[in-house]
Amino acid sequence: MSRADVLVTAEALAAALADEEPPVLLDVRWALGRSDGHEQYLAAHLPGAVFVDLDIELAAPPSAAAGRHPLPPLADLEAAARRWGLRDGAAVVVYDATGGTAAARAWWLLRWAGLAQVRLLDGGLSAWTAAGLSLEAGEVLPEPGDVVLHAGGLPTIDAYGAAAWPEAGTLLDARAAERYAGVVEPVDPRAGHIPGARSAPTADNLAPDGRFLDDDALRARFAEVGVTGPVAVYCGSGVTAAHEVAALAAVGIEAALYPGSWSQWSSDPSRPVATSSGDTTA
Repeated sequence: MSRADVLVTAEALAAALADEEPPVLLDVRWALGRSDGHEQYLAAHLPGAVFVDLDIELAAPPSAAAGRHPLPPLADLEAAARRWGLRDGAAVVVYDATGGTAAARAWWLLRWAGLAQVRLLDGGLSAWTAAGLSLEAGEVLPEPGDVVLHAGGLPTIDAYGAAAWPEAGTLLDARAAERYAGVVEPVDPRAGHIPGARSAPTADNLAPDGRFLDDDALRARFAEVGVTGPVAVYCGSGVTAAHEVAALAAVGIEAALYPGSWSQWSSDPSRPVATSSGDTTA
């Protein structure tokens, strides 16, 4: 992939929406600890955008065994995609109000499910309004689509793969640095990180305006964290790690996602945990 395969600017999206076959717009507003994404959407969203509930439509029910946001069954994802109006061959653009850190989950899932034309709105809602483009309010209920999904379009690994990955390549931890270090852990059972993983917080993919860093800056960022060989990424529950996968894809680096991520790993007492102090505990 390249940047053009992953991201679209607000201006380019506005032009595409005027075409005879405009892309389907998906609003994926979500943030950890908040449940008002739908209310925000109803108040103001991009014209024609359909709301997507990350917790319900982009994940299976949480469990200690599978993590906080397990991948949804393919049949459930397909049914949701049809509710959103997706048809075979259609282009899709996803966005949120947090620099793509939530919308990237939809980008990744749809790419994983075999859709080739899925992009993130670079800068999200704020980039759209900064360009002077209009919003609308209320619910959008599209005509049902007929899309057919097929799993396996993007690579994944499980906990065993994550444990072995640092021996052959680079395992990136996309959570905030203090969670990686084990200084704090606000959500999951244990603090720390997977032994051998390198800290690469998702937030560092973005410029202050919420847009992705340019290609040179992204390449420099990943070189600085020591990306070499095969790359895999995890976060707390497989959401913001998708943003890291997107950032890597924008500069031509394919990365596997560990969907269970830290929420799954830390729930298994048999799996070791490392901290910034250099300690590793079982």
